[in-house]
Amino acid sequence: MTSTTRLTVAQALVRFLAAQYTERDGVRQRLIGATWGIFGHGNVAGLGQALIEYGDDMPYHQGRNEQSMVHAAIGYARQSNRLSTHAVTTSIGPGATNLVTGAALATINHLPVLLLPGDTFATRVADPVLQQLEVPYAGDISVNDSLRPVSRYFDRVTRPEALIPAALQAMRVLTDPVETGAVTLALPQDVQAEAYDWPEEFFAERTWVVRRPGADPTELAEAVTAIRSARRPLIIAGGGVHHSRAAEALAEFAQTTGIPVASTQAGKGSLRWDHPQDVGGVGHTGTATANELARQADLVIGVGTRYTDFTTASHTLFSGDGVRFLNLNIAPFDGHKLAGQPLVADASSCLAELTAALRTHDHRVTESYADEYRLDKDRWEYRVDAAYEADEPDVRPTQPQVLGALDAIVDESDVIINAAGSLPGDLHKLWRARSRDQYHLEYGYSCMGYEIPAAIGVKMAAPERNVWALVGDGTYLMMPTEIVTAVQEGVAIKMLLIQNHGYASIGGLSESVGGERFGTAYRYRSEDGTYTGAPLPVDLAANAASLGMRVLRAKTVSDLREALAQARAADIPTCVYVETETADTVSGAPPAQAWWDVPVAETATRPSAVKARELYDRHVSTRRRHL
Repeated sequence: MTSTTRLTVAQALVRFLAAQYTERDGVRQRLIGATWGIFGHGNVAGLGQALIEYGDDMPYHQGRNEQSMVHAAIGYARQSNRLSTHAVTTSIGPGATNLVTGAALATINHLPVLLLPGDTFATRVADPVLQQLEVPYAGDISVNDSLRPVSRYFDRVTRPEALIPAALQAMRVLTDPVETGAVTLALPQDVQAEAYDWPEEFFAERTWVVRRPGADPTELAEAVTAIRSARRPLIIAGGGVHHSRAAEALAEFAQTTGIPVASTQAGKGSLRWDHPQDVGGVGHTGTATANELARQADLVIGVGTRYTDFTTASHTLFSGDGVRFLNLNIAPFDGHKLAGQPLVADASSCLAELTAALRTHDHRVTESYADEYRLDKDRWEYRVDAAYEADEPDVRPTQPQVLGALDAIVDESDVIINAAGSLPGDLHKLWRARSRDQYHLEYGYSCMGYEIPAAIGVKMAAPERNVWALVGDGTYLMMPTEIVTAVQEGVAIKMLLIQNHGYASIGGLSESVGGERFGTAYRYRSEDGTYTGAPLPVDLAANAASLGMRVLRAKTVSDLREALAQARAADIPTCVYVETETADTVSGAPPAQAWWDVPVAETATRPSAVKARELYDRHVSTRRRHL
């Protein structure tokens, strides 16, 4: 006879989650390392009570915003190589809908996170309850259904026994390297508190093995043939290199073949910046070196990349005659992009197979090709030096000089985190990544507000590392509240807060497309009604200090260098605040080296928009479809 234990649904779920493990390459770890939660009537008596009941088995973290709790869980998951993540519980109503942005970010970036929103009564005995959305044409819809399109798996547990298959399916998706993303189990508040006799087997430890599938022999042979016949091959390293922990395999492949490696935002750091085959970022925010190689490549070898428009320069970058694509990706969907030759496999396993096969043929690119990209790489590094250099240490720094000051004090153990604004472009072009996981850019969703909570998650996953959240004023004003969490939990993140009085990135984009920087500056209104007056008298440093963070103000380059060094040595959450100068032609970041398609008004009377449309039409004419 099967033994049972009588528990509530919420208690059973917490016990189940505490017994789930992943294993890859012989290393085993907890799948759900902790649960974040903000409590309301939809989860306080269910999951809230269960987390007290089983607090020894499931650590709990208190958040301030539901979206940012998801960001923290995602940061933890990425730093944990997708082998461990956190759960997030919320009440019904706004608590649940606040999860949507974080869920979209997780799913777009293929990062696992478990969402446990409360839901309205399954029994419907009290409809409509507080915060319930009533849908006249369907009685089984709640606001939680807004999570369906941004989740890789969604289920609503309307009866206790339904938790068993739902929970097992949730774990399957979280640990599948192809399917992983946000997983949502909507939990009606009455069902959470309902008791049931659970089979003890449900709580047994389970180990979910994360697969490393090798390549199909036919696809592998065809890939070897394609590489051997290419004259100017180029590797595009994407986020899949990091997820697979394939950096060493990629380095060996590149070293063996001499093929240069460019990187997407997600893939940067796949090779150290000073590796002979590393040519920097590719695409709209990439380096001149990588983009010129992309324009002339006859074979593009994508490794773990989705080929977003920033990477392809909106399909204008890979313009060589007869260029073909070889796509090594664990997901068949991405393997077939750009009419590419698919190589569906784990990145680390398959790169090792490719290296072995090409080594038997003693295959390597020509020395003239290698000399060409190495010389171009050296030229680009001179441009980086010029952008970083600050000849006058007693003046306000430009944004690239801020990055140069940070670059001068970090080592391979530091992690820098960013997601939105003008910083991603400067970082992709200029940052010299020293280790495979130093560069943490969330550019799949490019979500303002990600940086601070993600830094908390990363620091929780790697407490021995110095973790930097690089934050502009626009992003800071979106979501600074998790500073309180960092202070409460003693998570010693470092925040580099850059004040440039508005949306610098979108301001520049607006100007380039005829928008005249409309609505992008944080300034008083002028007499003509536009925001072109004096800067607003906000004090973001004082705000951060009011939330409990230690704040170091830097007015000059010299101040900045000293403040960054102090922050790096600090063992409490510390902010370095600096106001930047507008970049000029000497110390600013190099401009975009490839196009990005943001449609421009087809008809307009203002000269700026007319001129922008003329330039747009010229760029559009260079777009090509790869068939």
